[in-house]
Amino acid sequence: MIQKTGISFFIIMILVAIAPFSTYANIVEQEFELHSETAILIDANSGKVLYNQESKKQMYPASLTKIVTGIIALEQGNPEDIVTVSKNAREVIGTRVYLLEGEQVPLYKLVQGLMINSGNDAGLAIAEHFDGTEQRFAERMNKFVREVIGVKDTNFTNPHGLFGEEHYTTAYDMAKITQYAMKNKEFRDIVATRELEWKGEGWETTIVNHHRLLGHYDGVTGVKNGYVGQAGFTLVTTASRNNLDLIVVTLNAPTAHRSVQDTIQLLDYGFQHYETKWIAGGTEYKDQFGNKYNLSEDLAVTVPKGEKLTIEISVYGYMRLLTEQNRLVLIKPLERPITSAFTQVKEEHIETESKVELNQGLYESIISTLQQVEKK
Repeated sequence: MIQKTGISFFIIMILVAIAPFSTYANIVEQEFELHSETAILIDANSGKVLYNQESKKQMYPASLTKIVTGIIALEQGNPEDIVTVSKNAREVIGTRVYLLEGEQVPLYKLVQGLMINSGNDAGLAIAEHFDGTEQRFAERMNKFVREVIGVKDTNFTNPHGLFGEEHYTTAYDMAKITQYAMKNKEFRDIVATRELEWKGEGWETTIVNHHRLLGHYDGVTGVKNGYVGQAGFTLVTTASRNNLDLIVVTLNAPTAHRSVQDTIQLLDYGFQHYETKWIAGGTEYKDQFGNKYNLSEDLAVTVPKGEKLTIEISVYGYMRLLTEQNRLVLIKPLERPITSAFTQVKEEHIETESKVELNQGLYESIISTLQQVEKK
C-alpha cells in the first residue's frame, strides 16, 4: 500500500511539472492529410497541444527566425533608437526593404520591415545594432529562447533565417516562441498589419504582409511565413475567435499553397471542436478534510466544445480538472503554507484517523517529511 501510494504521488508530481505546456492526447480525435512534414496546433492561452505531427523533429525554420529577432528588438531595445545601416546589411541576399548603407532608421521601423516584408537587411541591421555582428546576436537569440522562453531544441546562427546547417528549430519550439511573442502588444500590432507605407532613402512603396491568411481567414492575427530551399515553405499562424486563441506551425510544405491549406485544416479543427474556459485566480478551494488552498492566478483550460469541467481537490494540494467524460485535462498545484498544512494535519486529523482512513505507515511518512521541512 505504501509503495503504490508513493509511486502515485511521484507520478502526480511529474504531471504537475509538465502541466503548463501539456501534451496530453487530443481529446477530439480526427485524421488529417497534411502536406507539411511537421506540424502542431496549440491553444495559445493554456498551451495545450491539440494536434501534433512530429512536432519535435529538428527542422529548418527559414524566416520564422525573424519572430525571435523581432521580439528581442522590442523587449530588449528602445523602439525609438536610431540604427545606422552597415554595408553588410545593405548587401544581404534575399527579401529586403532596400536599406542603404549609412541610412538611419528607427528600431521600431526596422522591426516592421522585418516582420511585414520579411526584410533580411532589416534583420541584420537589428543584429549589428545590438551586438556588432550577427554571430554575437545569434548567441543572444539562443540565450533568450532557452533561458527566457524555455525551449530546448532550437539553435540560431543568424537573425533572418537564411540557411545554415546549425540553424534549426522544431514545430513545438516555434509554437512556444510564438506563444511568448504574442503576449507583447507591439509585436501583435506589427504582425497584424496588412499594409504599411514604407518611406526609406532607397525605397518608397506600400509593403504588404507576406502572410497569405491575414485578412483572408476569419480571425487570423499574424504571424510569419518563410522559405528557403532546404527548409521548404514554413508558416506560423495565430488566430482568435470567441475567446479561443490558436497557434499553428507547419514546416517544410512543398508549396506555399500547401502550407496554407494545412494551416486552414488545423485552424478549422481547433475552432470547431474546442473552447477555452477560465478559472479565476484568487479562488479558495477545500479538500475533503477542509484544508484550504488558493489558485494564485487565472488559469486557462482547453476543453471540447460544450463540455463542463469537474474540479477535484486532492489532500496533496493539487487541483485535478476532468471533462464530463472523466478525461483528465490538467493537474495544477495550489498554494498552501507547509507549516499550516502540518499544523492542520497534526491537530485536526490525528483524532479522526479512522475517518481519514490513511494508511498508518504513509501517515507517519507524511508527518516526518513535514517536520523536516519545518525545521529547515
